[in-house]
Amino acid sequence: MNPPTARSQDGRPSWYEIRLQGRLDPRWATWFDGMTLTAGSDGTTLLRGPVVDQTALHGLLQRLRDVGLPLVAVTRVQPGPRENGPTPPRSRSPENPDSGD
Repeated sequence: MNPPTARSQDGRPSWYEIRLQGRLDPRWATWFDGMTLTAGSDGTTLLRGPVVDQTALHGLLQRLRDVGLPLVAVTRVQPGPRENGPTPPRSRSPENPDSGD
């Protein structure tokens, strides 16, 4: 049996949104491996970012438990266009003569 991973099919880390009830000060961002923290207008905090594998996800959830704010939701999401990184250039081909340079 293969171990579960949090990587997407292209080998990049999967992205997660984790919503907590309550507010986390932005200074906590460094404790959560570069995830972004966003305060919601509904009194929640949203953490969003890449997670390399299931072990890292469980570690992140344990850190959140230690903070003491109730967990509302954990959702696997698609990264936005800026979060995906640059799109590799396409090579020219008879089917695609305008791509490339």
